[in-house]
Amino acid sequence: MKKLSLITLGTLFALPAFAAPETFVVDPGHTYPRFEYNHFGYSNQIQRFDKTSGKIVFDRAARTGSVDITIDATSIDTGYPLFNEHLQAEDFFDTAKYPTITYKSTAVKFKGDQPVEVEGNLTIKGVTRPVTLTLGSFQVMPHPILKKDALGANATARIKRSEFNAGKYAPHVSDDVTLIIAVEAVKQ
Repeated sequence: MKKLSLITLGTLFALPAFAAPETFVVDPGHTYPRFEYNHFGYSNQIQRFDKTSGKIVFDRAARTGSVDITIDATSIDTGYPLFNEHLQAEDFFDTAKYPTITYKSTAVKFKGDQPVEVEGNLTIKGVTRPVTLTLGSFQVMPHPILKKDALGANATARIKRSEFNAGKYAPHVSDDVTLIIAVEAVKQ
């Protein structure tokens, strides 16, 4: 009986170790934030950024987490260098003054054991606004090549670009923009 009590006590002290937050570093080779907008009513266009960094902290047991992402706005990739320059100009991202876009979470909402929303602050062109990312998928599992845990998620949100001083040509080029963020991160 005494042996069983010591084992039980030892297990209770070990439980917090399993509930510790885990830090995941964004994998820049598998994280490409995109944005979609309507172009003069003709079609929806999707553009992306090629350089993203940051970290995600996730505590499975406590159902908490945080997200801190930095997007290099100068890495915009439309597939057309002249258009890349156009979007980096003052009317849109103004990358000469504001070379990065950031997202910092303020809360993570869970449904059961799964995170389903991330509330936070998005900063574009020095303007910070609250934005909620909806998670369409979320997965933590061992990475088959790296042999350590990795995290992946697909997040979406809708914003108005005019709220970030980037409303040139609205409404012809839609003010409503859908953010689509596919992120992968590897445990530190």
